Amino acid sequence: MPEYFYADRLFNALERNEPEPGMLLVPAPGMFSDLFARTVVLIVEHDEDHTLGVMLNRRSDVAVANVMPGWAELAAKPQAVHIGGPVSPESAVGVGVTRVGVDIDASQHFTRLANRLVLLNLNAAPEDLADEVDGIRIFAGYSEWAPGQLDDEILRGDWFVAPALPSDAVASAGTDLWGDVMRRQAMPLPLFSTFPANLEDN
Repeated sequence: MPEYFYADRLFNALERNEPEPGMLLVPAPGMFSDLFARTVVLIVEHDEDHTLGVMLNRRSDVAVANVMPGWAELAAKPQAVHIGGPVSPESAVGVGVTRVGVDIDASQHFTRLANRLVLLNLNAAPEDLADEVDGIRIFAGYSEWAPGQLDDEILRGDWFVAPALPSDAVASAGTDLWGDVMRRQAMPLPLFSTFPANLEDN
């Protein structure tokens, strides 16, 4: 098998969105990568210097209550730390979904990503956010791209860029988030929503 199996570059034939905070990076069907295959990456920062994101669907076996107990009550189920990426795994990134009517731009605790989806200030007191969020997710580490790196990978057809829904960040256990995101895109992407992570399992 070649290093990259997904050589048909399906995504190159589709209308392309630009990466920006609040957008999702969806890896191409058949991405030959133990790290990113069938992940969904939420972009939390994007500028000329770098791009940062967190993988939404890589759950660890560590409970939020064991490492950041103050945030456990606000964490959406499953209340586990999720693996945001391979960079700085000792650092924490918080993402949340605000309640309807919360003025995100007026809060010092939130950075708007998309709609009700926000980046959390984890230096805040959790009790100050309790009435403002429907759920949060804590990520250990993050994924990072150097200047121009992500643009090159998108141009090559490795990633599809799609808008995020608030529910993506707090999806329940057992959710096939990659498949769900693919199914809500324009054709022909829904046809690939059941593409296996490992072709030998097909």
